[in-house]
Amino acid sequence: MNRRRYQQYLQYERQYSAHTLKAYHRDLDQFFDFVQDTFGISEPEVDHYHVRAWVVSLMQAGLTARTVNRKLSALRSYFGFLQKAGLRGRNPVEKIQSPKLGKRLPQVLQASQIERLFTELSFPDGFEGMRDRLILLLLYATGIRNFELVGLTTADLDTVRSRIRVRGKGNKERLIPILPSLMANFQKYLAAREKIVQDDVVALFVKADGRPVYPKLVYNVVRKYLSLVTSIERKGPHALRHSFATHLCDEGADLSAIKKLMGHASLASTEVYLHNGIAKLKEIYKKAHPKAERKHEH
Repeated sequence: MNRRRYQQYLQYERQYSAHTLKAYHRDLDQFFDFVQDTFGISEPEVDHYHVRAWVVSLMQAGLTARTVNRKLSALRSYFGFLQKAGLRGRNPVEKIQSPKLGKRLPQVLQASQIERLFTELSFPDGFEGMRDRLILLLLYATGIRNFELVGLTTADLDTVRSRIRVRGKGNKERLIPILPSLMANFQKYLAAREKIVQDDVVALFVKADGRPVYPKLVYNVVRKYLSLVTSIERKGPHALRHSFATHLCDEGADLSAIKKLMGHASLASTEVYLHNGIAKLKEIYKKAHPKAERKHEH
């Protein structure tokens, strides 16, 4: 009876989709089957330690923390509904701590793939080909974000001091040095840009018609060319940002310096790139160290 009322609540008051309703129903069935088979109890007798035992069984069965948390969410919602309806005194899921989600390490391009991107791929002749290559170069050479690149103006590029001013999150500004090779590309681009823009256009990166580029255009440009050199899942501008930071870490750059270059508010945000380097070191260790565990041929 309680389950039926809950399903009606989700369907008519919360207006959940049929797919979500089915998932919630399945998760609840699974839980109550577990407590009945394991403890021989019915719904009113469920307490927090029964829920905890279920969570442990799910983790031992190899389910991911994300999946377990989703199932816990269904259970928490159900008992919360009963509590508000006056059908239950306490929610047994309140004392249960959700399994922590593991941090997903950023996907990055290999140094060889970056080399191929800029030395082997051919970009179309003309303004757009020159601009697209410069966009890729700038993203990888500085680690700036998509919206930061789109927001650049010609006044932000300091050709005398070879640096660029970037406005990041919270409109915080930072100065990033520009390497001589990148500056040479900028000089050629600026000469071509001058021929197609109106005097009132201040955006640094523009389309062939002289109007400013926009985030989706930059994303499509990056995805198009990264698709030719890598099979990583996420091929947008952030892949080049992650690659910039990871490759600097791999070469021993100071973490606090990388933090400043990337515009991170805390060092914790930057440390994830150090973990990428550690993961790489572990692989090298496993393959090379004589005491490392590996299969021996017989």
